[in-house]
Amino acid sequence: MSNKTARLIEVFSAIQGEGLNVGTRQIFIRFAICDLRCNYCDSAHTWVAPSEYRVEAHPGLRDFKVYSNPVELSTLLEFVERQNVPGLHDSISLTGGEPLLHAPFLKEFLPEVGSLTNLPIYLETGGHRPEQLLTILPYLDLVGMDLKLPSVSGESHWQAHAKFLQYCYDSGIKVFVKIIISSQTDVAELEKAANLVAAVNPEILIYLQPVTPLEVSEKPMFAPTPEQVLTWQAVMKKSLKQVRVVPQTHKMLQQL
Repeated sequence: MSNKTARLIEVFSAIQGEGLNVGTRQIFIRFAICDLRCNYCDSAHTWVAPSEYRVEAHPGLRDFKVYSNPVELSTLLEFVERQNVPGLHDSISLTGGEPLLHAPFLKEFLPEVGSLTNLPIYLETGGHRPEQLLTILPYLDLVGMDLKLPSVSGESHWQAHAKFLQYCYDSGIKVFVKIIISSQTDVAELEKAANLVAAVNPEILIYLQPVTPLEVSEKPMFAPTPEQVLTWQAVMKKSLKQVRVVPQTHKMLQQL
């Protein structure tokens, strides 16, 4: 990937619906391209880079304008500055796709956007690219790391997740872990995930996120029952201090 250009899906203003920042207003920069193929993914349109991306002309009004990929660093700074109405946003969210596939670009972009906006930088990531993370850790304020359960996602990255989380913790950056759970969740994998996190620090905050059902797909995905959720939370709390259950609230609020 280039350090001067990036491939985007969109730039917009919305309410964060997941994790530690839930309910807060953020400027979202959604990067294109992902190297994972999670069964529950609700953003499959981000897996490859489109020829065009879209940007809100005014924050929150959904008055998108379309531009050609890739975007230059200076142009993206202008788009973010346009979104940054004083006092409106709490942070900037780097999401995707997988933002760390654009690590060379982010290494150049993040110091400048931080200086321009004075907003905290939040990275949403699959948590499987620890070496790319290291290159941009100094410019981040919060990391939301997905931990992929093979029984739910179809992906398996235990070793990379462990290294990724350790890098975050060692750097002193605030980090939390999000785990998608469905009716197909293997409880042994949840125990393994709890042990992985506890080995770094048992006080790291965990979010169990019941999957938003995907009934119209090759692999239908259904949410777990209340009984399953209560049981699984209890299993994880044997080794972890903080395990919260929170669904995708932005879907309820009809946010992008």
